[in-house]
Amino acid sequence: MTLVTIPAREGAGLRLERGQRLRLVDPLGGQSGDLVTFRWGDITEWLSNGRSFDYGGKLYFSTGDVLYSNKSAPMLTIIDDDVGNHDFLYTACSIEMYRIQYGLTGDHPSCLDNLTRALAPHGVEAHRMPTPFNFFMSAKVQPDGRLVISPPRSKAGDAIVLRAEMDLAVGLSACPSLGCNGGSTKPLAFEIFGA
Repeated sequence: MTLVTIPAREGAGLRLERGQRLRLVDPLGGQSGDLVTFRWGDITEWLSNGRSFDYGGKLYFSTGDVLYSNKSAPMLTIIDDDVGNHDFLYTACSIEMYRIQYGLTGDHPSCLDNLTRALAPHGVEAHRMPTPFNFFMSAKVQPDGRLVISPPRSKAGDAIVLRAEMDLAVGLSACPSLGCNGGSTKPLAFEIFGA
């Protein structure tokens, strides 16, 4: 498959078969994205940050780490990672987040809306969306427990490659939040490789 662009502030849905590799690319640098997965044909099994933290024994994941489902099955393995800095704590940005955190009213593009549209063909509704794997997003836990977001460390062309450990329905979003992306939003890209 060739490189597919996800326009800034938009999303995409795709199917990954077991053994296939998904390469997520930051073409311009400094852009984060959200990734959510469900077992193909069974939306009662999804990517779980809690299980991944538990079984991996850490909050931050990179090359060689396995991301688990809510049913304790391996879903994705990180095969290669140019950045080594990703977030798995923050929920997808939403209209409510923009209102509560930033005082913005009215409609605003959000990862929650992008992911919901991408996964709608599978019956996934917004209120059932799990916490995404926020690739390239830089969020750190401070000693006092506060979370601090910094601009992504990804440079132009940086990528992360994940191998599917089961057949997956995947939702992706090029995050529309200025706060997660150093003040501007840009496109992301992806490609799928065979097993």
